[in-house]
Formats: sequence, C-alpha cells, structure tokens
Amino acid sequence: MKRYAVIVAGGQGVRMGADRPKQFLEIGGKPILRHTIEHFLAFDPSVELILVLPAAQKDWWRDYCRQHAFLDRYTMVSGGITRFHSVQNALRYVGDEGLVAVHDGVRPMAGAAMLSRLFDAAARCKAVIPVVPVVDSLRRMEGEELSVPVSREGMVRVQTPQIFDAGILKEAYRQPFMTSFTDDASVVEAFGVRVHAVLGENTNLKITTPDDLQVAAALLGQERAL
Repeated sequence: MKRYAVIVAGGQGVRMGADRPKQFLEIGGKPILRHTIEHFLAFDPSVELILVLPAAQKDWWRDYCRQHAFLDRYTMVSGGITRFHSVQNALRYVGDEGLVAVHDGVRPMAGAAMLSRLFDAAARCKAVIPVVPVVDSLRRMEGEELSVPVSREGMVRVQTPQIFDAGILKEAYRQPFMTSFTDDASVVEAFGVRVHAVLGENTNLKITTPDDLQVAAALLGQERAL
C-alpha cells in the first residue's frame, strides 16, 4: 500500500525567539526538519514526501538540499493561513488510494516502532492517532489564583503523525474550515469517521521552546550513540 508523509513545517516559531523558523534550527549540525524527514525515510525509503514550508523559506530549503545532497525526491508546497489550510494544500498532491501520515515538522524523533504500529493500525482502521497517557496531576484554573483538581483517568496527550486512508482524509478536508479543527483527527471526526488511538512515544517531542530544543538535542545524541 502506498504511503505518503505530509510534513507540516509552515510555521514561524515565534515562541522560540530565534532568528529563523524553528524547523530550520540545527541539532547536531542538521536542521530539525531534516531529522524529522530522516526518521520517515529510515522507516520506509519509498515513502512519498510532501513538505509544507513557509513560502519565504522554500528557496532556502531547495538550496540546502542541493548543497548537502539531501532529498532528490519530494514535493514542496506553501503553508496556508492555518494548519488546516496547509494540509489542504498538501493533499492536492496525494492520490485517492494509500495511507497518509500528517506529521509536525518539529517532531524529529518519531521512532520506527511507533511508525510501524501506526501504519499497521491505519491499514485496518482507516484513521489512527498516537497518544500517550497523562502522568502529571491536572488542575483547572478558576481565576488567577484559584484552581480545582481534575481527574487524569482516561486522559491522554495526542501526538503526530496522525495517519488516515487517503480517500477519507481528502474528502474530510473538503469541509469548510471551522475553528474547532485543532488537528487532522478533529477534521476527520467532523466528517463522521471514527478515529482510533494507538500508543505513541514519550520521546516523540514537539519542539516549541528553547528548553524543548535542549531536550531534543540530548535525546538525538543518545539515539545516535546506540
């Protein structure tokens, strides 16, 4: 079955406070985005890559790939106004059959074991997401100083890649945009398709802040040493 990987890296990363979008910051001499892509290629060298980048950064990425002899086979599209519109742009280059993984470009540690679990489950269930249990205590704020405890029983954190049957995902993204669309699963569920949960990985970190960058650098360093 054909596999697609839509790598969404169209954001500007303003919370990182860097001089460039966070997906292009380097860990171990490589942009975060390259680490992300390399994990997918290590899992399946034949995966069809569709990269969603800021329009202003597309030339930079082409130059980087050429100068470092990286990636001679991929499709690149411009990011949209929202993540929903970015994925919509990418789906124009996806066929009607196969499985589509939609992944955050700044999650550079999606392991092969997790990817295998997700793709296998998606082949059966048509729509799957990786989740990890919540282990911290939870509270809901009521005002600036008051809070009340919230049960964490049954609560999980949702990650990417979220993987779907190509036909279902393309049809779901023909819906009009709604602010309730927080991820691909919410779009597919609004289309009337049940989404199944699969165990993710705690190390599947999304890099958002400078602290995340330090943690990712340590984890990737350990990974390369294994």
